[in-house]
Amino acid sequence: MRKDVRILLVGEPKVGKTSLIMSLVSEEFPTVVPYRAEEITIPADVTPERVPTHIVDYSEAEQTDEQLLQEISKANVICIVYAVNNKTSIEKVTSYWIPLITDNTDKDSRVPLILVGNKSDLVEHSSMETILPIMNQYSEIETCVECSAKNLKNISELFYYAQKAVLHPTSPLYCPEKKDMKPNCIKALTRIFKVSDLDNDGILNDNELNLFQRTCFNMPLEPQALEDVKNVVRKNLTDGVCENGLTLKGFLFLHTLFIQRGRHETTWTVLRRFGYDDDLELNQDYLFPPLKIPPDCTTELNHTAYLFLQSVFDKHDKDRDCALSPEELSDLFDVFPYMPWGADVNNTICTNDQGWITYQGYLSQWTLTTYLDVQRCLEYLGYLGYSIIAEQESQVAAITVTRDKKIDLQKKQTQRGVFRCNVFGDVGSGKSGFLQAFLGRNLMQQQTIKEEHKSYYAISTSYVYGQEKYLLLHEVFPDFDYLSDADLACDIVCLVYDVSNPYSFEYCAKVFKQYFTDCKIPCMMIASKSDLPETKQFYACSPLEFCRRHKMPPPQSFTCNTAAAPSKDIYTKLTTMAVYPHARLRCMCTCNRCTFCLCQNLLNSELLQTVRAKLHAVVLRSRHMGQADLKSSTFWLRASVGATMFAVLGFAMYRVLLKAR
Repeated sequence: MRKDVRILLVGEPKVGKTSLIMSLVSEEFPTVVPYRAEEITIPADVTPERVPTHIVDYSEAEQTDEQLLQEISKANVICIVYAVNNKTSIEKVTSYWIPLITDNTDKDSRVPLILVGNKSDLVEHSSMETILPIMNQYSEIETCVECSAKNLKNISELFYYAQKAVLHPTSPLYCPEKKDMKPNCIKALTRIFKVSDLDNDGILNDNELNLFQRTCFNMPLEPQALEDVKNVVRKNLTDGVCENGLTLKGFLFLHTLFIQRGRHETTWTVLRRFGYDDDLELNQDYLFPPLKIPPDCTTELNHTAYLFLQSVFDKHDKDRDCALSPEELSDLFDVFPYMPWGADVNNTICTNDQGWITYQGYLSQWTLTTYLDVQRCLEYLGYLGYSIIAEQESQVAAITVTRDKKIDLQKKQTQRGVFRCNVFGDVGSGKSGFLQAFLGRNLMQQQTIKEEHKSYYAISTSYVYGQEKYLLLHEVFPDFDYLSDADLACDIVCLVYDVSNPYSFEYCAKVFKQYFTDCKIPCMMIASKSDLPETKQFYACSPLEFCRRHKMPPPQSFTCNTAAAPSKDIYTKLTTMAVYPHARLRCMCTCNRCTFCLCQNLLNSELLQTVRAKLHAVVLRSRHMGQADLKSSTFWLRASVGATMFAVLGFAMYRVLLKAR
């Protein structure tokens, strides 16, 4: 909505331009009329549309042609005043004033015109028969008003229509020649219909119509009023109402009817509530509401936003297979001016066997967009009508700005749900395979990916102590000398080398020493392609020794050359290290040689499993014993001795193994 309206009155001398302004202000006909009235400003609380209005007079006697052209360029609406008892002033409307205005205004944004027939008190006939052909000839003419400054007839109505022509113009909505709405208007209203159709059945039922009415006009429709609207549509369209609901054709017909009956404000109220400006384009303020993000903070979707996105997914998943087919995805993005997701998205998130985006993958992509480009996420949510359907002030209500990472480290806890892992490695080290394996794709499936559809991101969920977290993997381009701040900003670093390439590890060691030696970001070394024969790395020390020197976990063996989906254990470890960067995990290997692995093997051995099963059986039997047996000293003595012996035995074995190491 405009902040103010500027109305300019032009016309031949002596037609009553100044009298009209003075009669409006003083509410009486002036006895003395100056050549030109000073600019009048009407406050917003006085006008019907609640918008400040400036009324500007023109006088040929006091102003030059140059000043007139300046005023025309500044005006939002121009009233061409003629005297109904003066044929010359009427002829001048088409011979002089309309051409003058047309030649000095932009063709793409013509100023609306109002024809004003003054001095109607001096004649008994109407000038409308003469004016109607002119109105039909010039589409920029909004309306014609006959009035009288002397007896105050239609004075307020004149300026109301002028204001209305600016705030609710007909030109962008309706084509008088075709007697139908313009394509851009139909396109905008079609999007509004689809956003409001919550179950995507092509019909606005009573609940959806009431939500639409409440959203746009702050009040629901009474049942009888709702039925009256449907009856009007039924009488004029055979397929306007279906299953007692309003179809798209019926919805468009209603707005055509509003415009034809002069109720443009109804259609404009709907359009503006759904974010459209005067050119029927989505307003930039609607698509990109202001959002401040302090340094070292990230952006995530909150619970309300995920619920909204879930409802959008369910709305378009017509076959209920928890995946969006290409047709369903196209239908979902039909309310967008362009297709926001390219072919690379399918290689960024999880898909099903047919390559369709799953529910988990769908939410993951939204999470990725929010994390990497929150402004783009706000734009997308705007197209989907988030603020309207979720009844929020703007899309900003869907975003959570996390606190500074430094505070998380100080408090040793975080509320974040998305963690970024930057993956470094030399060319051919297996970075891309590492990313795709996170999405459950083995080497054979990865080989079907086209080069132009390759993605440098992969995102999915991982569980850390029972809590669902999003892990975002980013493959960093292997240009050692030009690593940007974005390449280094992450929650965990993953250094990938090829065990079969003797020169692969050197790159990882250089990157670590150059950028991460004195950094608090946790790092993990990945020994990729572990299914191939391991060769000695041409470096000063082995990868295992390098990790020990720099207090890193030992290299983690990894391969995506598997029959089934690759194991996700390594990604759980990465997520755990990202969530708890302050915690030093002493051992994360599976070498079967170190103390940790030997103790793990002991705990998982058949002997301990048998002992545990017998203890479990003893406890179960004890539940069936009588109260007397449970209270007997013999029972508790045996239990205490058994527990003590088990503890001593376990501690002794641990000491022996530690000494051996």
